[in-house]
Amino acid sequence: MTGMQSLVGRSFAPQAAQEGPRFLSFGNFTIDLKREELFKDGARIKLPGKVYQTLLALLARPGEVVSREDLRQRLWPEGTHVNYDANVNTTVNKLRLVLGDSPDAPIYVETIPRQGYSFVGKVAAGVPSVVSRREISGGLNESAASAAVQVGVVGVDRKSLHVSKWFVAGVVALILSGMMFGAAAVMYIHR
Repeated sequence: MTGMQSLVGRSFAPQAAQEGPRFLSFGNFTIDLKREELFKDGARIKLPGKVYQTLLALLARPGEVVSREDLRQRLWPEGTHVNYDANVNTTVNKLRLVLGDSPDAPIYVETIPRQGYSFVGKVAAGVPSVVSRREISGGLNESAASAAVQVGVVGVDRKSLHVSKWFVAGVVALILSGMMFGAAAVMYIHR
């Protein structure tokens, strides 16, 4: 078991919140193991319970094959009567959709034919670089949250905020142009 596997593996235990890392990061994503939340570029993403558990199972063994049977046992306890194959497929597909991943060109979740799935992204443990102050301060006392912000560990990139304002302005202009064109077309037709 590698160091990352033991860190993630410990996070599944009830007392793991105090022992293991609180955050795992991969790509633009950060997972808060304590609060059981996923963030993309600092924005929280809603994740259904089974999809979250699937992500944890894959992150516990990055680069290794997690069998379909392992996922079935983790997601549906003994005595649960569901179509396991279809439900495992659906759950993994939902995870891929959330991560913006593709089975044809996987960035994070690769299908291993007739075996299972493997997390192929690079996973890092520790404090995330981009999470909003409000989100991280939920688990830190006020002085620790302030110190994290001052050091630059936490915060939203000003450039990305600037770009998003222009994006919104462009979308609004496009909608207004479409409405004006539509009104002109209706007036022309009714002449």
